[in-house]
Amino acid sequence: MKCVVLQPSYVPWRGYFHQIHLADVFVFYDDVQYDARGWRNRNRVKTPQGTRWLSIPVIRKRHQLDRTPIHEIRINWDRPWNRKHLATLRHLYGGTPHYEKYFALLAEFYARHDVFLADFTIDFTVAIAAELGLKNKRFVRSSSLGASGRKTERLLQILKAVGADEYVTGPSASAYLDERLLRQHGISIAYMDYRYPEYEQRYPPYDPHVTILDLLFMTGPKAAQYIWGINEPRELVPSPDAACPGEGDKSRK
Repeated sequence: MKCVVLQPSYVPWRGYFHQIHLADVFVFYDDVQYDARGWRNRNRVKTPQGTRWLSIPVIRKRHQLDRTPIHEIRINWDRPWNRKHLATLRHLYGGTPHYEKYFALLAEFYARHDVFLADFTIDFTVAIAAELGLKNKRFVRSSSLGASGRKTERLLQILKAVGADEYVTGPSASAYLDERLLRQHGISIAYMDYRYPEYEQRYPPYDPHVTILDLLFMTGPKAAQYIWGINEPRELVPSPDAACPGEGDKSRK
């Protein structure tokens, strides 16, 4: 059983959904430390002037953020960021080939008033995955599993809790993952290949590292062809150290 363990992110890029596609069980790693400058509450969109951040404001208690887990981070509702994000997406992508197809989904989520960041980002990610044809995936939050410890030891507990025998992760994980420990417990490792074909973007030059919404607005029902539909044969690279009996991918998103 293939398992992916990734921190929840705000409307993540296509590589994130590629991993959902590959996983038999996808674990949102929501009980690890919140990274204030990561992808948990922000992502990028294309504009005529280049890429631009869309960021969800969170309640920042600087003396606490260093140890606050992701699932305890609260959204700051002092300003109407949700209306601003929806208006920005309408301005940048309104009139693209498939904007109208996804407008109802956007309106539904930007009308929400979640207290916790992870509740919003996880539900939004699952809804987008359904649009990509991934309706029957098994999603789990790590905070529901009671894992403890650090790094690969904690990851191992998560993988065992969901019954995984294969761990799929991004290529950068090879720098810190204790592969030997996982193999000792009968878990193999495979690394993603994140090379994807280009698609036409509304605002050149092409940038592959933007939110999945850009791909959906431009390609609609064909979006999956630009993720797993085209590069299925080479999407996983087995670990080279197979003779040796992670933590979620810390690469881009």
